[in-house]
Amino acid sequence: MGIKAYRPITPAQRQKTTEDYDQITTNKPMKSLLRAKKQQAGKNNQGRITVRHRGGGVKRHYRIMTYNLPKGLTLTVEEIEYDPNRSARIARVKDQNGTYYYVLADTKMTKGTTFKTGEVEIENSNRLALENIPVGTFVYAVELTPGRGAQMVRAAGAQAQLMAKENGYATLRMPSGEVRKVLAACEASIGTVSNLQHQNVKIGAAGRRRRKGIRPTVRGVVMNATDHPHGGGDGGRHGSGKAPRTPWGQLTLGYRTRHNKKTNKMIVRSRHEGKRK
Repeated sequence: MGIKAYRPITPAQRQKTTEDYDQITTNKPMKSLLRAKKQQAGKNNQGRITVRHRGGGVKRHYRIMTYNLPKGLTLTVEEIEYDPNRSARIARVKDQNGTYYYVLADTKMTKGTTFKTGEVEIENSNRLALENIPVGTFVYAVELTPGRGAQMVRAAGAQAQLMAKENGYATLRMPSGEVRKVLAACEASIGTVSNLQHQNVKIGAAGRRRRKGIRPTVRGVVMNATDHPHGGGDGGRHGSGKAPRTPWGQLTLGYRTRHNKKTNKMIVRSRHEGKRK
């Protein structure tokens, strides 16, 4: 897999790059695994904007993903597909009973390959409990609660490494650098999520961002004082001697925003520790 550049015939195309889509085998998704997806435009049920800079964009259908495959299945990859709702590729797979599923595709999945779930051998794409996976193995689509389905390590190119197993817990090094514990009974798939080059794509044109449903962002210092803590002034030096803040007055740049004390004990090493001096 690589990145495709263009021979520029417009100014935007000088910087623009795209994924090469080599892994994809079909352009037609399975109708029974599609659902309509309503555009929310970043608003809640009261019509208030809760996520800024959203709106517009092309219409999409949601692919019904399966993150908690039943145990004891032997699945054959029928197609590798593009999914507009996520950065990774997805695989259309069929089990021995003829049931179809959409699952996250990894880098080793190709049309015709098979993988298994449950108490199976250690091979690429197989899905089994962390307690049965050797230390040092790279995994993805990791559960946080046994039986609930994959919640972590699902983005394109993501992988976590199993560092240790002790007292019913498995220690994982996450893609962010965080080291955390999860129950060893949690399941994970072996390998690396597909579409490794996703992070290297250059958007290159404003319209391309708009088609993704992302609206423009404006710096706080060019706003009025009523709209942002950085706003106002005579156009000269801005905010001297003041710490940067969000539009709602929350401190940024190092201010801690994590308040989930229930799971603090599961984090062995924070993802920020390597950045501290």
